[in-house]
Order: sequence, then structure tokens, then C-alpha cells
Amino acid sequence: MKFSLPILSLILLSNPVLAQPRAFITNQLDNSVSVIDTRSRQVIDTIRVEGKPAGVAVNQRLKQVYISTPEAGGFVVLDSESLKLLKTVKVGGASLGIAQDRAGKLIFVADWYENTVTVFNADSFDKLTTLKVGKSPSGMTVSPDNRWLYVANRIDDSVSQIDIKKFALRNTTRVGRHPFGIVLDSQGKRLYAANVESDDVTVLDTHGLKRLATVKVGARPYAAALAKGGSLLFVTNQDDGTVSVVDTGSLKQIAVITVGDKPEGVSTDADDRHVYVANWFDNNVSVIDAKTLQVVDTIATGEGSRAFGEFISY
Repeated sequence: MKFSLPILSLILLSNPVLAQPRAFITNQLDNSVSVIDTRSRQVIDTIRVEGKPAGVAVNQRLKQVYISTPEAGGFVVLDSESLKLLKTVKVGGASLGIAQDRAGKLIFVADWYENTVTVFNADSFDKLTTLKVGKSPSGMTVSPDNRWLYVANRIDDSVSQIDIKKFALRNTTRVGRHPFGIVLDSQGKRLYAANVESDDVTVLDTHGLKRLATVKVGARPYAAALAKGGSLLFVTNQDDGTVSVVDTGSLKQIAVITVGDKPEGVSTDADDRHVYVANWFDNNVSVIDAKTLQVVDTIATGEGSRAFGEFISY
């Protein structure tokens, strides 16, 4: 079937996958967020955000980005298209990890000191409830079926599973030492936890939250992301300046890629091929091609680039 140019253009503009994919990189020491157009791989804007911005979550439904501000005790709301700061929301304590549910209706904010996760309505920003979890909650992610919230409890060496419908804790499982970043596969069957102090990744079967395996990676793994249909796991190793690549079929490390100094946040672009890594000490972002396992670009951002969370909008 052939389309005339105006009709084809309209289809392309209305396709959410093709509409302006952007990476939102928190620069904690600069109090700013760098916005990267992932097609051109250029920084298109830098947004001032006070309070040492750290965590990132993207709400595709509302076209909003949530940035946690640990020193300001809350989070800010950005418009992912106009790149304007829309709102500042107070939570209290030291908010670090931040996530949203798959329907774009709930926002979850982890409080590092209070050992809680606070739940907000994404439309009104009203606080709905506060849930007790383990010590120093950090990374969070929601299951594809929108039923479960998973929380890494760093000091407790555990991952908690929360029933989103009931706002109730269902299960908590021990993992490696000091889990921080976590990621789920696209079916919600496996969860991977990067354990900072034991230099490994714990693989959990989400049915019953049972441990399947432990995979050794580099020094002080911080966060993780999946690419190529979930067949490859990319883990940032802070003290090595590298990213470990794990084959999720064999659960073996198959490559180690040198990136910038102190890599932290990692997230995969909409093409499921290009992996973005925020390098804290080098103040830039490395782009890895998951097909060739090579760094294909380095993008200058701001001081203390962290980007903790799922930071790319589609």
C-alpha cells in the first residue's frame, strides 16, 4: 500500500515510538538535567533542577518526566516535549529512586532515610499512601502487567515485592550485598539486581521471588538494563569504568566494554539496540551498540551525570 507524503507524515508524527525519543540525564553536581535527542545524539537542552537531581522516571501517557531531588526532599515534574519545569512536589526525607506504574497513573518515590515508598496520583499529585519497605530503598521497577512494584533495599541486601492493587508488601527476598539498580525482563518473569558490594548480579524468578543464579560482574555494579529482546543484560561497574554484558540465556558474562569513569545510570533506547550509560566522573554519556558491543558515541553532559532509573522517553 502506498501513502501520499502528507498522509505518511501524519502517520509518522502520530506513532509514539517514532516521536522524539529523548534521554534525560541528571547532573547531580550541576543541579541540572541534560536532554539528549537519541536520534541525533545531541544535547538539545539543559534544564535547571535544584536539590541534587538523581533519579529519573518517564510517564509516556502524560508526556512527563519525574526527577527525584534528594536534597530538596521531593521530585520535580518536567514536560517531556516542551522541556519546561511544570511542578515541584514535596515528599520529605531524601528521595532517590523514582518510578511510575505502566498505566502512567501512579508515581512511586523511595525515601532513602525513612525506609519507605510514597505513592502519588500522577494526575493530581495527591499523596495516596506510604509503604514501609527495607532499609535504604533505591532502585524500583514495575512489572509489565502493572501488578507488582519491586524495590531494592540497599542496606538490607534484599528486594521487596509490593502488590500495587492492594498497596501491600507481598514478599521480600535476600540478594547480594547492597543491591541498587534493578531491571525486569519484558515478560516480568526475571528480575536482575545489581549488587554494589558483592560485585555481582542476582537473578530472581519473580514467581515466589526465588533466586535462580548469581553472576559475577565488575567492581561495584550500580545499575542494569536489557537490550536485544532481553537477550543481553548491560551492567555498569562503577570502579572499573566498564559495562559488563551478560547473556541472559546462559547467564554468563560474555563481554566487558570500557566506557567513562564511574558509570552509573544505564537505559536502552526505543530501538532496543543502543544503550546509554551516564558516567559520573567524566560528565558524559557513552552510547553502546548492543549488536556490535562497541561504544559508538560519547556525549558531553554536565557535572556528576547520574541518571538513575529508566530515563529515556519514547
